[in-house]
Amino acid sequence: MSLQPPDAAQRIWMLTQMLRIRTFEERVKRTFTDHPGVIRGHTHLADGAEASIVGALSHFRAGDAVLATYRCHGYPLTLGSDPGAMMAEIYGRADGLCKGLGGSMHLTDVRHGFLGTSGIVGAGIPHAAGAAWAAQIRRRGEVVFSFFGDGASKQGAFHETLNIASLWKLPVVFVMENNGYNVVTTTSQEDASAAAGEPLAVKARAHAMPGVTVDGTDPLAVHAVVGEAVERARAGRGPTLVESKVYRLSAHGNIIAPPGVPLHYPEHEAIAVFGKRAEYEAALRGDPVPRWRGVLVQNGMLTPAGADELTARVLEEMERAVSFALASPFPDTACALQYNYA
Repeated sequence: MSLQPPDAAQRIWMLTQMLRIRTFEERVKRTFTDHPGVIRGHTHLADGAEASIVGALSHFRAGDAVLATYRCHGYPLTLGSDPGAMMAEIYGRADGLCKGLGGSMHLTDVRHGFLGTSGIVGAGIPHAAGAAWAAQIRRRGEVVFSFFGDGASKQGAFHETLNIASLWKLPVVFVMENNGYNVVTTTSQEDASAAAGEPLAVKARAHAMPGVTVDGTDPLAVHAVVGEAVERARAGRGPTLVESKVYRLSAHGNIIAPPGVPLHYPEHEAIAVFGKRAEYEAALRGDPVPRWRGVLVQNGMLTPAGADELTARVLEEMERAVSFALASPFPDTACALQYNYA
């Protein structure tokens, strides 16, 4: 079966989801200043990776499953999770996806095929293999998408899982979103200590599966590459490793400041650690969200007014999500032991 390129409606859907991810995460980030103390702990944003997320998940269909890293807001949002329930979860409220008990790094929405995340680097990769094994047993052509960062490729779980997935020809697509930085360690070729082999897709060779590197800022390129991997998986020919190269536009994470300490958003690691201001500014100029909007307008698929209207609708949706989350109650302390298992 040959993969068809997305039509105009699908391309507008891509822009809509990219805008929703970006706007949702901007509202998460703004919470630290607009509502100090509402978010407890870390949040990690995926701004810069929206095209990668949406391009890959454009192939998701009912029965498929997704597991992801802790930089996770974009996946359930694209799959159909309610942004109000997502925001409430990040705020630690009872109306959250996980009743406020998981927070930003542990979103889960099984009803929409999102099997969850973990704050542990690479922890979701073997879980994806388990879900893919179950899909293989069911024989319904279902596929599992496993998203993780470039740092996870240094974990034993990554290699162990790719090995067994290849041996058993599991229907799983491994999407490594290489955002250029492992917290403050660059993954570029000029820093030989960061990665054994560039591009990182070469790691697929050790496990006898295809490895492909794609421009993760181009949703059409990601759609094409992941589409081939999904077709291969659905046909029973096994897994693929896709390295999607993006650039994280925010610092590694945001965190609430201790009492009495002024709130401070750290500068991006490119500037704060390496002094690479030109690199960071170039990445901002290549921001995939406004760039994709420009492509659709230039190609006549959207008018400037239509694009503005779409952006306004998304802004309204995310403002409602914030209002819902702020109005949601905190979990009752009686539930503290409810979800613990011996």
